[in-house]
Amino acid sequence: MRYLDPKADLTFKQVFGEHLDLALSFLNALLPLDPGQEIREIEYLPPELVPDNPLRKYSIVDVRCRDNLGRQFLVEMQMIWSPEFKQRVLFNASKAYVRQIGVGDDYHLLQPVYSLNLVNEVFEPGLQGYYHYYQLVHVEHTDKVIDGLHLVFVELPKYNPQTYREKKMKVLWLRFLTEINERTREVPKELLDNPDISKAMTVIQEAAFTDAQLLRYEKFWDIISVEKTLISSHERRGEAKGRAEGRVEGEEKARHEIALSLIESGIPFETISKSTGLSMEEIGKLANQTHS
Repeated sequence: MRYLDPKADLTFKQVFGEHLDLALSFLNALLPLDPGQEIREIEYLPPELVPDNPLRKYSIVDVRCRDNLGRQFLVEMQMIWSPEFKQRVLFNASKAYVRQIGVGDDYHLLQPVYSLNLVNEVFEPGLQGYYHYYQLVHVEHTDKVIDGLHLVFVELPKYNPQTYREKKMKVLWLRFLTEINERTREVPKELLDNPDISKAMTVIQEAAFTDAQLLRYEKFWDIISVEKTLISSHERRGEAKGRAEGRVEGEEKARHEIALSLIESGIPFETISKSTGLSMEEIGKLANQTHS
């Protein structure tokens, strides 16, 4: 039995964007919900947050859903960290929060928005722990919270089930994301014994995908590999100019080179935007350059 890596764009959406029961289990396991706040039922919403003004930033959320209380949940799997990612997460969550009501509606109709972001890189090396939860809090009295936006970032490479004592489903889902990949030949019994994880394992079996889907899967990893290589190369060049300045310039140039390469390969602009962090407007300008 051969499995695909659940962190890839195709498989992640297949597991959590096509199976409401698995998305429900995953959200209840990973989100900071107090007893009594558990999600009971959810419905999918369109995953893409398209701006009213086409000149504004276009961004993509892998899974977007709403529960019976009106709370919204945004889930995104990010393979490569970029300094702009936190701002993009805040942008998406804020937009989802604001769009709940129309002009003249009462503000009390607003329900919380939870943004859960799984990152396959270490982006907070100076902080202990892999789980980072952000809220709007009073600077001096952190018990005073303005409810509305809940932003969660998970550094997957930091996760080690041997060092964290947490609820069972949280451990199982994180092990599913961090331990299962194309090299997996024997799935740990404790994963298969759980109905939700066992179902997710069935979803990511290679035999469950068409040849066209498998080609998309391979192309996804090619894009990630190229992006990492280019970023690493430009970072090394940037160090000669100064570590801080060089990193910013190197990353920006790398994103443009990656985008140009993907444009020439015929990759959809939406996919390029998510992979590089560039806006649709920036990608459009680069595309025009290639044709001029």
